[in-house]
Amino acid sequence: MTNATYKDAGVDLEAYREAMARLPRLIHRTQTPRVLRLDGGFAGLCRLDFANRLFARNYEEPVLVACTDGVGTKLKIAGMMGRHDTIGIDLVAMSVNDCICCGAEPLFFLDYVAMAKDDPPLLEMIVRGITEGCLACDCALLGGETAIMPDLYAEGDYDLAGFCCGVVDRKNLITGTAVAPDDVVIGVASSGIHSNGFSLVRKVVFDLARLTVNDPVEELGQTVGQALLTPTTIYAKAVRDVLGHYRVKNVVHAIAHITGGGLCENLARVMPEGVRVLIDRGSWPVPPVFAWLQRLGRIDQAEMDQVFNMGVGLVLVVSPFYAESIRQQLNHHGLQNWIIGRAEAGEKSVGWSMKTGKHG
Repeated sequence: MTNATYKDAGVDLEAYREAMARLPRLIHRTQTPRVLRLDGGFAGLCRLDFANRLFARNYEEPVLVACTDGVGTKLKIAGMMGRHDTIGIDLVAMSVNDCICCGAEPLFFLDYVAMAKDDPPLLEMIVRGITEGCLACDCALLGGETAIMPDLYAEGDYDLAGFCCGVVDRKNLITGTAVAPDDVVIGVASSGIHSNGFSLVRKVVFDLARLTVNDPVEELGQTVGQALLTPTTIYAKAVRDVLGHYRVKNVVHAIAHITGGGLCENLARVMPEGVRVLIDRGSWPVPPVFAWLQRLGRIDQAEMDQVFNMGVGLVLVVSPFYAESIRQQLNHHGLQNWIIGRAEAGEKSVGWSMKTGKHG
């Protein structure tokens, strides 16, 4: 009988070392002045604040904000496309977009990649996407973990999880308690489906409609795969600039990341008692990918509303006096946005207005 080895069990340490050797150059490009280099160490190091005129924040009462998320079965689309360089952007976006809802500045990001076997080129593509996401929000990729588990994953499959840590001064913490009647609801455009609802998407597109990722969709001007793999928008830089513009007054009263549960459910999470919000259906243009999916699957509108973002990836509830100024700042970042509703006195809820809004 031959001696048992780790490689025989499905874990190739030479391939693992090759994979790890590909990553430092990607990770280093995300490192901010807060990061203390510790290559080869067992943890990443990040200074909360430091004496530097350009970068110092001088926190009075810093609060750490932590988030974790994944990208769900959108990973299946990446596998079907054989394209893995954008799924990391989604991974960063899902956690960072949650972090900024508290008014926090993202500090660093950690990733967890679980694979059936070591695949250095594949891992490099995934991490390249993660670093692109981190660069888009000035967030350092501080470290991560690659787990090789041949008995848990089929060959070619992998899973991702992401972890973001941010910081906000307690006086600037956004919790939704400041929302008041007459506040304005600003919807900020999504890039499409983002990273929620893909179990339904895959059932409709591949099981019911029998399409493939390479089939063209004339009304979208893309193939099926291109439309479904569009990365999630990262809103961190725009929100940071908006919040930084008003240093004396807190004019942004609530922020909601529109993910699973849709617009009403996610916005309701940050509403205080005694305030209800009415959303004007039709006050923003719904991206055609949603009409295409709805038609393919004959999906009820109520189901669409509770599963997908329907074109609004982030919501800011703001003081009415500052609404147009905030909209201009979002426009400056290339983010389409619309006034999609208002807050009023009433039992805590978020629902649809009977009137039809106009895009603008």
